[in-house]
Amino acid sequence: MQLLLQQIIVLFLAFISYEHQTIADLELPYTSFLFPVNKHTDAAQPVYSITIMTPYVNNTFHNPKFLIDIDAPFTWHDCLLLWNRYGENICPSNKLCTSPVSCEEYQCTDVRTTYSYHAPSCPAVSNSYTLPGWGLCTCPVNVINPVTGICSHAELNFDTFEANTSDGRNPFPFYQDIIVNAACAPSTSFESFPVNVTGVMAFSTSPYALPASFFQSELKTSLALCLPSNSSSSGILFFGSGPFYLLPHSDIDVRSLLSYTPLLKHPDSFGYFLGVDDIIIRGRSLNISGNMTTKLSTTEPYTTLRADIYDRMVRRFSKVTKRMPLTTPIAPFGLCFRTLKNETGDRLKVPEIDLSLRNGKNWTISTANSMKRITNDVACLAFVDGGARSEHGIVIGTFQLEDNFVLLDLQNSTIGFSSSLLTKGTSCANFNFTNS
Repeated sequence: MQLLLQQIIVLFLAFISYEHQTIADLELPYTSFLFPVNKHTDAAQPVYSITIMTPYVNNTFHNPKFLIDIDAPFTWHDCLLLWNRYGENICPSNKLCTSPVSCEEYQCTDVRTTYSYHAPSCPAVSNSYTLPGWGLCTCPVNVINPVTGICSHAELNFDTFEANTSDGRNPFPFYQDIIVNAACAPSTSFESFPVNVTGVMAFSTSPYALPASFFQSELKTSLALCLPSNSSSSGILFFGSGPFYLLPHSDIDVRSLLSYTPLLKHPDSFGYFLGVDDIIIRGRSLNISGNMTTKLSTTEPYTTLRADIYDRMVRRFSKVTKRMPLTTPIAPFGLCFRTLKNETGDRLKVPEIDLSLRNGKNWTISTANSMKRITNDVACLAFVDGGARSEHGIVIGTFQLEDNFVLLDLQNSTIGFSSSLLTKGTSCANFNFTNS
């Protein structure tokens, strides 16, 4: 009897092992999720959004645009909460309706205490909010508008989005559900946003951000971002293992063009950081102090430098461009040049700027990412003085990220960067969005 029991156990364990191996051997038809990235210039500052599909609501799919925020703790957008969306309360045709999180559920306490927005300007939250229907209290949380910096209330919900799938070359004509805790904010919260942008999509390291909500464990947790440099064509955001291809180089995986450096953590942020030891302009070091935190941002329009670093950069850049005529600076920039009318931003004769990284790699900022064309005959150094008390020595802004492929490998804690794709014969607008 004991021998028989042992044989049964051995067979059972062998079966379990076989099942696990079979599951492991299965290959998904796609390697990543993808989202088109749009550049908007009709707001107070340039911002970037993704287009994402919502579930089937009122006999139609919605395809709203969400501002990309790689620092936000959770997603929030223009939606309506209903306790019972399928009863007497029918969702209005122009609204996306979701189910609220009760103030008694653990997500409410967790988001409020650990993963919410915190700022001195934020109002106090309470459980006094109720909705018609069941009369249960909802979960108000604070959100901060990345365009205006204003803090206001939103209400936590259970939300679902649809992510397009891809093999890295083309999108596939089917979608994958993403279930998240987001928050509903009133329409007035988005009046400062560009036209048709009705939310903020969180791509940070927070467990309530979108990357943590992908349940496909077979996909490696990598976030790839490629911001377009104009509003007439789409860039691309990937989540997954790769490969990634951009035309006309349909046989070259963009990952082969990247250099890598460790991805760092900051105790007071869900954002992404790297170590920059120095800034070098035409072979000369600015001799900035070590142990400096450098943050990536998708909401800051230009790279911001602490005042002492900014002053050194301006002095050095002025010296190596002394033959270029200066003109009155145009805010927010402090160094501007008079240029020829037939000179485009990438034809200006200025030196490259190298960010010397902690592991010996250089992130090269080319002219296209360092000089901002203001008028036909004025261009400015596209770096901003962040003041003497700037929390981070360097915040790399979106102008410096345009047409750069940035891969945030969350599994291996590294960041890959291409420097300007324009020097490699392609751009962020060159993904083939034709369905395969």
